[in-house]
Formats: sequence, structure tokens, C-alpha cells
Amino acid sequence: MQFSAKQIAEFLQGRVEGKEDIIVNKVCKIEEGEEGGLSFLANKKYNHYIYDTDASVVIVNEDLSLEREVKCTLVRVKDAYSAFASLLELYNQAMQQKRTGISSLSFVNPKAVLAEDVYVGEFAVVEAGANIGEGTQIYPQVFIGQNVKIGKNVTLFAGVKIYHDCVIGDNCILHSGAVIGADGFGFAPLEDGSFKKIPQTGNVILEDDVEIGANTCIDRSTMGSTVLHKGVKIDNICQVGHNCTIGYNTVISAQSGLAGSTDLGSNCFVGGQVGFAGHLKVGDKTSFGARSAIFSSVEGGKPMWGWPVVEARQEMRQMALIKKLPEIEKRICELEKQLADKR
Repeated sequence: MQFSAKQIAEFLQGRVEGKEDIIVNKVCKIEEGEEGGLSFLANKKYNHYIYDTDASVVIVNEDLSLEREVKCTLVRVKDAYSAFASLLELYNQAMQQKRTGISSLSFVNPKAVLAEDVYVGEFAVVEAGANIGEGTQIYPQVFIGQNVKIGKNVTLFAGVKIYHDCVIGDNCILHSGAVIGADGFGFAPLEDGSFKKIPQTGNVILEDDVEIGANTCIDRSTMGSTVLHKGVKIDNICQVGHNCTIGYNTVISAQSGLAGSTDLGSNCFVGGQVGFAGHLKVGDKTSFGARSAIFSSVEGGKPMWGWPVVEARQEMRQMALIKKLPEIEKRICELEKQLADKR
């Protein structure tokens, strides 16, 4: 597909600085720009690339100040990052046509209900009572258990497993290896030291516009539902334990884990390798730095960091102080020696 700088600016409600009629037909990184390429610049540490890039068109923020002339055409917008994301979405839709039809190498139980334009790939299994909405794409080797409800325009990439009775909302994306609805980690200790399995009788509910990364697991509840509300985005290799609730538009990065019955608020940002101890509540609009450990409930609206987690500013002060400990120790030893000499 081809777009002119003028067309791009009109779509993004931006303005062109340079050649309006220049054509782009591919996307590229600004540092790897080439003729006919479309790129963007949103992070100040990459500003120097704007002067040498071979990309034909670069989307930039309105307030970008240039130190010298550039050879590329600029499209100035309010937010270059989100604007470029919108263009990538449009480009991706144009390049990837939806598949249709049910492969003869798949198995769909006669008691399952599929909309007419659903795609089911090779070696996928859809069990009895499943209900699949319009436009849903079920790639090869996906397993959909009994009585699973899946909404419209859902994408299940190869190898996704959805256990019985789970509910997937509209426009969700589940990447390869994601497991939805496996048993929660529930075992009762017995007197002889062994453990008795506690039946996990609930399910998992993913509301609309949820995206789950590759090899991420969302456990079914002991009773009731494990719920991920609308707009939740979870990265690869994460764990959400049984009976957890994740609020609207919360984002969780790779290798993070929520132990059972964690109630994580809306519009939270969770960095990589963050751990929640479980049976705790986190308020809305809270952010957690990478490798934070949360052992108790946290009020909302503040950036948090550390092990155990504290307010981010406090953690940074503590880290700065730790670096000074050798110097402080040396000074204490000198003072002790001076005091000893005076005795």
C-alpha cells in the first residue's frame, strides 16, 4: 500500500513540514530508515537520528525543535507515539486479511455454535457447548473446552488453550501458548504432611479488548470468577492466580505474577518481574517499578518500587544511601578510633 505525506497528515490531523506529495510504502525504525519508509520520533534520546535518517516521512511531536535542516518530510502531531500506533494498526489491517472457513483437519463438535465467518485452523478442537462469535480467528492447535463463550472478532493464535466454561469478550487477542482457565493453585495441608486438592469450580472471564501475551496463564477461580476487566493488557510469561480481579485498562509487563485473590485496580502499570503476595488490594492508577514485591494492600495513585514496595521516591533515596554506606562505615570507624584514643 502507498500513502502520501498529505494523506498521513489528514488521517492523523497533523500538518506536513516538507513535501506533501512524497510517497511511503513501508514502515521502518528511524535509525534504519530507507527511501519510501515511514518512521516516527517520540523519545528525545533518539533525536539525533532525525538529521541523518533515510526515511522519507517521519512523524514527530508538534513541539520538536530542530537544530538544523532535515532531508525527510515531517508530519507534526500532538503525540507521535500514539499517532504512529494508529497508522500501524491501519497498515496491519490492510496487510492481514482475515481467514475464513473450517479446516477439514480440525474437530468441531456438532453441539458447538460457530458464526458463519469464523475461521478454524488445522488440528484445532472446539468442544460441545462452545459458542464462537462473528469474525473470530482460531488458529491451528487451539483448544476450546466445553461451554466456552467467545465474542466477536477474537484472535486466538496457535496453541492457545481455553478450559471449560470460560468467557472471552469481543476483540480480545490471545497469543500462542496462553492458557485460560487452568486450575487455581489450591491445596489443603493434611496431618500426614500431604496435600488434598481443592476443586476449582469457577471460571475465567476476559472482558472486551483484553490482550494476553504468549505463555501467560490465567487460573480459574475456586468459586466465582477470575476477572480481567475491559482493556487489560498482559505481556508474555505472566501468571494470574485464582480469584484475582484486574481493573480496566491495567497493563502488566513480562514475568510478573499475581497470587490468588489479588484485587488490582484500574489504570495501573506493572513493570517486569513484579510479584503480588495475594489476598491484597491495590488502588487505581498505581504504578510499580520492575522487580517490586507487594506484600500488603496499597492505596492508589502513587508510583511504587522496591522489595518490599515503598513509594518510588523513598526507594530511590534508600538506594542512594546504600551506595554511600562504605563511606559512612569508614567515617564511623574513624570516629570510633578517635574516641578510643581520647580515653
